[in-house]
Amino acid sequence: MEVIDKTRELETKSIGHLLWIYALPSVISQIIASIYNIVDRIFIGHGVGALAIAGLAITMPIMNIIHALGSLIGVGSSARMSIVLGRKDVNWAEKILGNSMIFTIILGALFVSCGYLFMDRILTSFGATAETLSYAREYMLIVLPGMFFTTMTFNLTGLIRASGYPLKSMFIMVGGAIVNIILDPIFIFGMHLGIAGAAWATTISMTLTAIVAVIHFLQPSSFIRFKAHGWIPKGYIFRNITLIGMSPFLMNVCASFVVALLNKQLLRYGGDFAVGAYGIVNTFASLLVMLILGICQGMQPIAGYNYGAGHVDRLKHVYLLTLKICVAIGLVGSIITCTFPAAMMRIFTTDTELIRIGIPAMRFLTVMFSLIGFTIVNSNFFQSIDKPWIAIVTSLSRQLIFLLPFAYIVPAIFTRSGLDGLTGIWVACTISDVMGAVLAAILLYTQREIFTDVTPHERKVRKEAGPQE
Repeated sequence: MEVIDKTRELETKSIGHLLWIYALPSVISQIIASIYNIVDRIFIGHGVGALAIAGLAITMPIMNIIHALGSLIGVGSSARMSIVLGRKDVNWAEKILGNSMIFTIILGALFVSCGYLFMDRILTSFGATAETLSYAREYMLIVLPGMFFTTMTFNLTGLIRASGYPLKSMFIMVGGAIVNIILDPIFIFGMHLGIAGAAWATTISMTLTAIVAVIHFLQPSSFIRFKAHGWIPKGYIFRNITLIGMSPFLMNVCASFVVALLNKQLLRYGGDFAVGAYGIVNTFASLLVMLILGICQGMQPIAGYNYGAGHVDRLKHVYLLTLKICVAIGLVGSIITCTFPAAMMRIFTTDTELIRIGIPAMRFLTVMFSLIGFTIVNSNFFQSIDKPWIAIVTSLSRQLIFLLPFAYIVPAIFTRSGLDGLTGIWVACTISDVMGAVLAAILLYTQREIFTDVTPHERKVRKEAGPQE
């Protein structure tokens, strides 16, 4: 049977080997995705100016919402596909593919339309001022259509990876990033398009990437392909995609909401340059997060498949191995950013005031990255094994439960104590990282039976029962 030939390795090969071959392409893909933002900021910072960086930072919440839509569909559909492939059901996997595309088209079109209709109102609510609004608007007017294809790319590359093609998923993302890197200097410096040049580079590259991803599922040689029956809307598939994908979706939406409020606090205590500094630090932070997410994406098809097949020992093994790697990555990242914060800032700007504000921000926002890695692993693990509500609470805890109130309480306490309110905002971020990890550990403990409760008899029952949609 073809499904056995393509995915048998997920239940037969060593976990370390599988995590390597699945995580490495995912890591490279995630790093490449970060390069889109990093390259844009480097070229804009040196080619346009500090206020342009601040304007670009204003667009980050909107970009996060777009990424949230991609995560909602991409994570939900790919995690579900891994589980059904663990049950050897190719027909079901094809339905997930077609329905996820319907979902992508509907949500993507809705978001782009709303973005154009309420552009200035949205940007102003996210912290744009008279000095930065023009930069943010110019960028978003061009990049919004490309964000529709970004959502499609997130979905399809996740499904490509889940259906047994991790390397191909990586090459698609790498190709798009190379196009973006080539076009950025041409448009910004060669054609003197400024921040609009960065937007055009991103839009063109993501459009090409989406086209290549669609072609994969049209090829007869692909394991899972577009089939007519897959395009028939199924309510239960939409529901399952939404439930599993809701965790990363809410995490990104809340991140946008929190960043918008945080930008207003930064303007209050530090002005436009504080917003710009936060945008630069977030760029480095996103690189570390993307690296950890890449490892977690490599874990997801392995965990989901073995959960569906009832192999608990392998499930536990892949979780612990992923956790060790991601916590180590977070620790190394913290050491680098806390030791060389000024050098990191100078990559993006030569403005001395922006660098001065950014140095403490860099240290406070990245010092607890090992704990952030722990939280991210837990959230992604519970997504993989179809426990969406645990994943949702884990992913939302740091930003919504802790950072949102602390961003107002801590700087107010600092100000009343005669200390710098801006430093209070940075401290609030550090406290939230710690509290989010503590809550994640508590939730993991409450779910500890998942590593022990599947007996040989229960595995037989699951197998005989088949799909339970």
